[in-house]
Amino acid sequence: MIAHHRRSPSPTIILAVVAFGVFVAADDLTVVSTMLRQIIFDLEIPLPDDLNRAAWIVNAYLIAYVVVMPFVGRLSDIVGRRAVFLGAFVLFLAGSVWIPMTKTLSWFLVGRVLTAVGGGAMVPVAMAVIGDVYSPQQRATALGVLGAIDTAGWVWGPLYGALLVRYLNWRWQFYLNIPLSLIGMGLVWWALADLPRPSRRERIDWAGTAVLSICLIALNVALLNSGDIQTAGSFTDLSSNHPPQTAFWYIVAAITFILFLFVERQITRQHTSQSDTPPPLIDLTLFQRRNFRPAILVNFLVGAVLIVAMVNVPLVVNVLQVTLEKAALFSGYLLSGMTGSMAIMALAGGHLTSRLGYRPVVLAGLVLCGSGLASMGYTWQVETPLAQMAWQLVVLGSGFGLVIAPIGTAVINAAPPNQRGIAASLVIVLRLIGMSVGLSALTAWGLRRFQILRTQITLPDLPLNDPIYQQAIIEGLTRVTVQVLAETFLVSAFIMLLALLVGLRLQNED
Repeated sequence: MIAHHRRSPSPTIILAVVAFGVFVAADDLTVVSTMLRQIIFDLEIPLPDDLNRAAWIVNAYLIAYVVVMPFVGRLSDIVGRRAVFLGAFVLFLAGSVWIPMTKTLSWFLVGRVLTAVGGGAMVPVAMAVIGDVYSPQQRATALGVLGAIDTAGWVWGPLYGALLVRYLNWRWQFYLNIPLSLIGMGLVWWALADLPRPSRRERIDWAGTAVLSICLIALNVALLNSGDIQTAGSFTDLSSNHPPQTAFWYIVAAITFILFLFVERQITRQHTSQSDTPPPLIDLTLFQRRNFRPAILVNFLVGAVLIVAMVNVPLVVNVLQVTLEKAALFSGYLLSGMTGSMAIMALAGGHLTSRLGYRPVVLAGLVLCGSGLASMGYTWQVETPLAQMAWQLVVLGSGFGLVIAPIGTAVINAAPPNQRGIAASLVIVLRLIGMSVGLSALTAWGLRRFQILRTQITLPDLPLNDPIYQQAIIEGLTRVTVQVLAETFLVSAFIMLLALLVGLRLQNED
């Protein structure tokens, strides 16, 4: 008999397969934003009394999506990439089957969490797969492609959702997920069959996983409670929208983060002296490896600045536009320019990193970010045309996009093969922490600055109820708000300067 040897798929095919899963998950992350009104109506959620409960349609997915990443990243290091990627698709499929059958918000959220856990698991595992199948010199290009597809997925989501609501209904998002999940499972089963498997099964650090999960849940809840950005008209509105428990969640996140570091150090000592104990969830010696620490720190600082842009643009537009409908339209227009350029330049950043190495591409991206932020800080005023704001945000988004591939590549290359999954998850989680810190600092500093400048508004010597006097108050507060937002961009440009200094420590591979 003639033996037929299975031909292994090429790395390009494997990249296409994992990128397919990442795109489907990214689309599901943002698609409900344009379906919320119909979902709320069909589930008979009374408004405005249950508005906070309705917000969990989005929030539950975001929290589960991020919290699961460190665990599944490490799990893929222990049991293998294919098994975890298949499990992710199974959970995503289960949630997609469950959601269209639900009649209440509570059961809807159960399905939403299932799809979030499955979707969130795909991103770090996909990055680790690229680390497994591509050489160090080729990984940057592949990670650039993955970053571009991930960004394109969550940019496409709202438009896709709007089309489904317009021509079908929201349940079709999840009906269509079913064949996509089945196709994805078949492709993963075939394409990842020859990936290297762990030589021995290690035990899972359940204590570290539990503490870190609590930390990330608290951090996400605090971040999601930090005001309704889309409707806030000033820093006062953004601050006043904070529920009273927001500070509590930030404190819980800080305490559990410190506890996590303590637990991981203890587990590391035990594992070193007793081989039968599980290794830590995150091996803290990763941060001592070349390029790992500067790459993670740059990623943290980029996250802090990214949230500033995402918050400030809607705030500026809400101040300058009269109606919420127009404000939402123009905010989407401006932010789409930034996110679209991010996707395109993530692709370019991967190719450039393969040729030039990490440092020049990261530095170029940070210079673009800093230049865009500085120009916004110096020029954004009440009279600034939206077209000018748009091209400045394109410059800023281009800088963000350039940084994606070299940072991810530096982290993946720094990690040993049996820790690529957890290293990939840290890229995403540290950016989230940077966003949380950035938003908190933005709100605190901006509100303080707003209160100082508000006392310096010059008003006409007229009665308080005079229309001219009242108009002067409105114009004065508008100018002060825009000035504070512009100053925040300048502070962010300084943060990019700090990131630039950190980026200088990146070293190209030998």
